[in-house]
Amino acid sequence: MFPFSFEWIWDMVHMVFHGALWYALSIIGMGMTYCIIKAAYDSAQGSKGDHH
Repeated sequence: MFPFSFEWIWDMVHMVFHGALWYALSIIGMGMTYCIIKAAYDSAQGSKGDHH
């Protein structure tokens, strides 16, 4: 069921569920964005991977 459906009722259970869902997706998205930006930055710097 989608929020634009007429049968949708915004009760407390839906608000908590969707709040937790978007919180988790935001954390995952920020983590992936950080990793992508860091990988692009490291590639642009030309690091040879001499960490280990």
